[in-house]
Amino acid sequence: MTMAAGIRPRAFSGIQPSGEIHIGNWLGAVRGWVSQVLAQKDDLFFCIVDAHAITVEYEPRELRKRVLAMAFDLVACGIDPERCTLFVQSDVREHTELAWCLSSVTPMGDLQRMTQFKEKSAGKDHVAVGLFTYPVLMSADVLLYKATLVPVGEDQLQHLELVRDTVRRYNHRFGPIFTEPNPILSQTPRIMGLDGQSKMSKSKGNAVGLFESKEEFWNKLRGAFTDPQRLRKSDPGRPEVCNIYTMHRAISTPAEVDLTYRECTRAERGCVDCKKILAENFERELLPLRTRRAELEARPDQVRQALRDGAAKARRIAESTMREVRETMGLGTGSVSSERLP
Repeated sequence: MTMAAGIRPRAFSGIQPSGEIHIGNWLGAVRGWVSQVLAQKDDLFFCIVDAHAITVEYEPRELRKRVLAMAFDLVACGIDPERCTLFVQSDVREHTELAWCLSSVTPMGDLQRMTQFKEKSAGKDHVAVGLFTYPVLMSADVLLYKATLVPVGEDQLQHLELVRDTVRRYNHRFGPIFTEPNPILSQTPRIMGLDGQSKMSKSKGNAVGLFESKEEFWNKLRGAFTDPQRLRKSDPGRPEVCNIYTMHRAISTPAEVDLTYRECTRAERGCVDCKKILAENFERELLPLRTRRAELEARPDQVRQALRDGAAKARRIAESTMREVRETMGLGTGSVSSERLP
């Protein structure tokens, strides 16, 4: 199924309320979302996916706090509710309804092959069914709005391919309702955690929060893992394996990146000095965001209303999609004439 001529492309992005946005989120995803908002070329939907967050142990009261905090973070970063649709997943119940419908065309074998499920379930005695079916809900998130574009990192491509497979299976079985979405790949290299062992993550304790104070930010960045073979300043560095250099490429000017590479490989700049320059460049970019977030915290009702408005818009589209789904799948009594009812 292809998009009709003249229809504005629709993009969908989701983020879990797992804690404060960190610099990996910012560089790898959110900054790109802000660029989309500013360009206003697409119909943009940004969703705080709280239903995904309940697949692991959590405290309900804390989850509600994290949802609102994530909304503050996103708006402060530039996800302007006046120029896009920002909402909370569970405020649109059709997400979970569509997920159940899509589970009828999603093979267990495909879910068993999901890399993230293997990683998150490894070594655990108790694994919730929700963690296993997590990708089905992701498919529903995207397809509920008939999104044609999905900004993703390389680690999410497997999930998006499952979405595309689901579209093909559903359309073949029930009719051409959905369009296969295409990825928008982040141009930012993968940001590793401060430990240098895995992708930056709050749950792994290897992240730097985007809205931490300048002092807290530097204290964490100062201890970040660099080139393991560079033990002294006099040792020539290898920027291509250094996470600090990767962040320089994302945040610093091209001239600064070139200078960083040259001085590192020639052992003319030490790792601590390199981190200091990086921290200064982050501070220039993040200070306006911190200021904006403080202003939003002083007016929380403004953000709550924006979420309600966003959910109302999302719900209208979701309800329309689900009417089509129920009709094509033969669910409910909407298409059954009264004389045929028992």
